[in-house]
Amino acid sequence: MSSVLYDAPGPRAKRRNVVLTVVFLVALAALLWWVFGTLNDKGQLEWALWKPFFSGSEAWSTYIWPGLENTLKAAALAMIIALPLGAVLGIARLSDHVWVRVPAAVVVEFFRSIPVLVLMIFGLALFAEYTNVSSDDRPLYAVVTGLVLYNASVLAEIVRAGILALPKGQSEAAMAIGLRKGQLMRTILLPQAVTTMLPAIVSQLVVILKDTALGGAVLTFPELLASANTMSGYYGANVIASFTVVAVIYIALNFLLTTFASWLERRLRRAKKSTGAVLKADDAGVAGSNATGAGGNA
Repeated sequence: MSSVLYDAPGPRAKRRNVVLTVVFLVALAALLWWVFGTLNDKGQLEWALWKPFFSGSEAWSTYIWPGLENTLKAAALAMIIALPLGAVLGIARLSDHVWVRVPAAVVVEFFRSIPVLVLMIFGLALFAEYTNVSSDDRPLYAVVTGLVLYNASVLAEIVRAGILALPKGQSEAAMAIGLRKGQLMRTILLPQAVTTMLPAIVSQLVVILKDTALGGAVLTFPELLASANTMSGYYGANVIASFTVVAVIYIALNFLLTTFASWLERRLRRAKKSTGAVLKADDAGVAGSNATGAGGNA
């Protein structure tokens, strides 16, 4: 059975796919066995190295929870600021006015071209030189500033591409019935584009969450990864155990974020399908008689 995207594999292709799958699974199992054996030989799987995370709460209350709190705080602030700012910049790039469109394009292209780590370092220097922000709060401010400037620019391009991907006929029809550009964008284009853009937006939000680790690596921001580094030194250089626990936490956070986005996308699609009004038979007959003259008395 064929589809629009590909032809159904024949007997030889099916056998080849089965062989390749088996080879891949065997290679993956061998790799995992090698990793397990190497860690075991190096003593990294000893219970003493993993015990702090499964017995007692000292490691969690002293290192993991404070680091996780700072990570979530920085990511949440960056998301809350970058999302609306990116939407405004993306819409501004579609403006009919040159004095709006060109500055927005310059801002987006400039900050999109600079690595987010460089933006964080510049932010730290600016807060130290020209503001009264305390030295304890500067790393948080610098991390949020760098994340907002970079990711807002990327989100602006996502918004612009999502709106441009919609059929032009909708815009032309809306303008034909007298809608202004703002009404067209607010009531027709944006509601449809949000569903299309949602996967790319969520991917960028995941990037924001992970990039908070750059602040811990360079700016001494006490986020989750930096806390794991300190924790591994305190508990006898259990680097593998500490960073494995942190990696699992990052995976869980990103999984929750993508799961929520998938639920929201399904809800938005169902809402679009259910917005049409259902007419009764009598109403349809009346509508037909008024529009075409059918169904009325001669």
